[in-house]
Parts: sequence; C-alpha cells; structure tokens
Amino acid sequence: MGEVQYTFKRYEKKFLLTPEQYQEILPALHEKMAEDEHGVHTICNIYFDTDNFDLVRTSVDKPVYKEKFRLRSYGVPTEDGVVFAEIKKKFDGVVYKRRVDAAPEEIKEFVMDGEHLEEEDEQIQREIQWFLHMYHPVPKVFIGYERVAMASREGEDLRITFDWNIRWRTDHLNLCDGDAGRPVMSDSKIVMEVKAPSKIPLWLTSLLSGHEIYPASFSKYGTCYQKYIAPQVFTKGRTQYA
Repeated sequence: MGEVQYTFKRYEKKFLLTPEQYQEILPALHEKMAEDEHGVHTICNIYFDTDNFDLVRTSVDKPVYKEKFRLRSYGVPTEDGVVFAEIKKKFDGVVYKRRVDAAPEEIKEFVMDGEHLEEEDEQIQREIQWFLHMYHPVPKVFIGYERVAMASREGEDLRITFDWNIRWRTDHLNLCDGDAGRPVMSDSKIVMEVKAPSKIPLWLTSLLSGHEIYPASFSKYGTCYQKYIAPQVFTKGRTQYA
C-alpha cells in the first residue's frame, strides 16, 4: 500500500458528479494530479454505532463537532491481512483522523476485548479505547465502494478521491466476509472528495465551477442510515459482530 498514514488533519470537501462530468474534468486533473499506484481499488468499512444509532443521527444534523468509529480495509482482508481501526472527527470544517492497524483477529480483540496492540501508537490506542468506553458502540453496517485516488504532481499535500458503486449491508459484519451489498444510491453518481491541508486551490475551484460542479453535503453512512436503516431502526434486531 506504500507509505501508510496514521494521523490526518485536513479540510475535506465533497462533490457529486455524473459520469459525464467525471470524464470532462479528467484531462485537466491529469495535468496537475497523478493517480496513485493502487489504481481502481475497493474500500471496505464496518461502521460502529450505539444501539440507537446516536452517532450517525448526530452526524446528519450537521453539528459543529461530530465523530465516528469504523474498521477499514483496502480490499477484502485475508486472515493475515491488514485492518485499520480509526476514529474520524470533524470540528469547524477540519477533519481529524487517528488510526491503528493489525491483522483482523488482533483488531477484533483490540476493539471488542480491549487487548493491547504491540508496536502501535500508544496514544492513539488510548484515544480509541476511550471512545469505545464512552459510547459502547457495536458493528452496525458494512459500506463498500470502488475508489481511484489522485495526488498533486507539484508537491503540495492535495489529494482527490473518486468513489462509486457504494453498497451496504447489515449482516455479515466482518470485513473478511466479502464486499457484497445493496446499492446506497439509485443513480450512477460519483462521489468526489478533495482533501487538502487548507482551502481548495484556485485552479481546482475554477475547473469545477466551470463544469457546474459544486460542493454537496453527502455522507455514505448518513445516506445509508436515512434511506434504508432509519425506517426500520425500531423494528430490526441488533446486529452482531461476526
């Protein structure tokens, strides 16, 4: 996977593109950006929440501060593969992410039983354990999607990701159980996310506005919850970690 980052502090701005808009802006993007070495790859996530979905319900209300916890893998992990346990927080428009990684069984023991992870950042482990102790979250939903990521050719810390085929499920909540799921969106929109240490560069703002692409408030987990889970949240049984 190349060099792995375990802490992030950046601005993140989302846009919803049609496939046509995506193709239109690619030539100009390639002049400034380069696709990373992974090409098209699959992102798999297990989102944790309280029994009453307090975390996502707070998030969709767009508060100044919000936080969430998830397990993430790049592709479906094998038994000796890598899974990330990460907290993602957003305050006043700035996103902070803290994470550790280990094999799937070790991450499960860390999250569910509080087992210590050797050779992982002690402070981040304490932050995650505090979050888990505070909220007592459990696995609630799998969300997967395909992604292409691009990084600046000019040395600036600017990344752009494109996600599509977003899918979800509330059973088989183990990342090793595959990446199948039902579509989150009924159309073929592509989620573009710009990630930068400060505001979006002027050249990119001009490119996007020139193609009538504007910021959109969108959350994969939030959308999934509002469209599919919320209508049944009081009638479905609890989902268990498998």
